[in-house]
Amino acid sequence: MLITFTRSRFCIAPLDVIKIRLQLQIHSLSDPTSIRGIDGPVYKGTLGTLKQILREEGLTGLWKGNIPAEAMYLMYGAIQFSAYTHASHALNDLPSPYKLPDSANSFISGALAGACATTTTYPLDLLRTRFAAQGKDRVYFSILSSVRQIATTEGLPGFFRGLGAGVSQIVPYMGLFFAGYEALKPVLSKDVVPLPFGSSDAVSGVVASVLAKTAVYPLDTTRKRLQVQGPTRSQYVHRNIPLYKGVISTVGRIWKNEGRRGMYRGLTVSLMKAAPASAVTMWTYERTMGVLTSMDEKLKEV
Repeated sequence: MLITFTRSRFCIAPLDVIKIRLQLQIHSLSDPTSIRGIDGPVYKGTLGTLKQILREEGLTGLWKGNIPAEAMYLMYGAIQFSAYTHASHALNDLPSPYKLPDSANSFISGALAGACATTTTYPLDLLRTRFAAQGKDRVYFSILSSVRQIATTEGLPGFFRGLGAGVSQIVPYMGLFFAGYEALKPVLSKDVVPLPFGSSDAVSGVVASVLAKTAVYPLDTTRKRLQVQGPTRSQYVHRNIPLYKGVISTVGRIWKNEGRRGMYRGLTVSLMKAAPASAVTMWTYERTMGVLTSMDEKLKEV
């Protein structure tokens, strides 16, 4: 399973790089005055960004930041589902007067699991973003050197820049995702809408992911802008990334200067990446839980 997950993550890595480049681009394509004098690339859409990265940085440019991303997703998935299962069971075991509705149970369990996994793996997420933000002029030359450089110049807080935006995003995202998934799964089950090979789990994961991701996407853009703050801010592929401080202030400045488009840059490619990943994740999760439950029942019989 880990090998399959690693291969799938490797395949979607270029989409991650494209999304991050678009999110960090502050100049508006509809306003020519914002492009004049820009020392850096001007990306236009998913396909245009792909072509430009290939032309200027070569094929390897599409896999920048993939190593910390691989480590992050492996750790994140393990922590997320472990926390979700424990939280869900704990809430289900509450006595009658305090028992929550299933939708509230799913939302709270998902939110807690997301916050726990995000905080634990955040330094890897930050490294992924910074490597993906590098152009032809490299800021960091290896994972080890990047860790040393951040630790020396920014200290421990440097590894957690934008964590507030990350948690603010992931708590409602995971809550909405799991609540939506648990609500959709029975509707799309074989008794209501026949789907082959248990694919109702996959379809429910796709729909829940698209809805939740779209709802909280501005906070994802905010997180990316905050992650590249620090002494190396002007050395990334976009040389004109402003100085941001705080989640609310950053959201306000992006909305004021770039409007709704600025908040949602890269959403299309983000959904292209997240939807199939959610489908595979939830299908695999349900199959794995089914096997483990069956094994547990057989052991109890023995």
